[in-house]
Amino acid sequence: MWFKNLHLYRLHAAPELDVSTLADALQAHAAKPLSNADARRMGWAAPAGRLGGGQLVHEIQGHRLISALRQERMLPGSVVKEEVDDQVADIEAREGRKVTRKEKTALKEQVTEALMPRAFVRSQKIDLWWDTESNLVGINTGSRARAEDVLDLLRETLGSLKATPLSSQTLPIRAMTTWLGDPASRPADLQVGDSVVLKAKGDDGVVRGRQLDLDSDEIHQHLEIGRQASQVALSIEGQLSFVMHDDLALKSLRFGDALIEEADMSDDGDDALARLETDFVIMAGSLRDSVARIMEWLGGDAYAPPEAYKMALTE
Repeated sequence: MWFKNLHLYRLHAAPELDVSTLADALQAHAAKPLSNADARRMGWAAPAGRLGGGQLVHEIQGHRLISALRQERMLPGSVVKEEVDDQVADIEAREGRKVTRKEKTALKEQVTEALMPRAFVRSQKIDLWWDTESNLVGINTGSRARAEDVLDLLRETLGSLKATPLSSQTLPIRAMTTWLGDPASRPADLQVGDSVVLKAKGDDGVVRGRQLDLDSDEIHQHLEIGRQASQVALSIEGQLSFVMHDDLALKSLRFGDALIEEADMSDDGDDALARLETDFVIMAGSLRDSVARIMEWLGGDAYAPPEAYKMALTE
């Protein structure tokens, strides 16, 4: 249940839906098996699978968990090309002429259509966390494009949904560069990890490093010549460690040992569904606090006054 990556979105004037109404809307856009003509499809699936009895949404303490199922037929281009080449060679041999480019394009479409029903189907479940109190949505995927696909499905499901990528008053790339270059500027609860990606302003390439001392002279030399930190491993003690990207995506999430132990110590009676919900609410509470903390580091939400985050942190 523990998320590995997080693309974050701010909801604006989010619709007020109770769980039952949301579940009905999700059911109307539930995942269905691909038909022979479908190359891909996305719909909602039960986060707990069969264990949840088909339940499409779990809501606990203002946190909602829903899951999208993305199905895609995998038809390698090389397979299509080989079949098209064979058909082209056969036509040219039988008719004693060259096949035109237009004919090849039509053949490719025909071959793709004929082979598609036999293509292997790859399925990917993508979990979505909806914090109704903070008006945040976090999508557990490493790909921004996949996150946008899930968000588009949610918009279609609800009829409308105004959501924008979470953005801060201070650009993450500027803040991360400052934290690396001036350790005294770091917030008291911020800890720097051991991996970094540094980008030059021009076309001088990218420097990537793992298992490094980010306070070393080598890193400072890169910063002094104008490189900026586009990714940095950071952590909030006892809560979360992650790699923050310059678009505010949080990747390689690792939750604090105390949180994992809290989940392990919970009495779920060996009930798999109860285990999922316990893990989720502990994780979601940590994410809510961590995102609020990160946004305070970055001066607050670009669309909301910084005081909103200070209030969230003191509640």
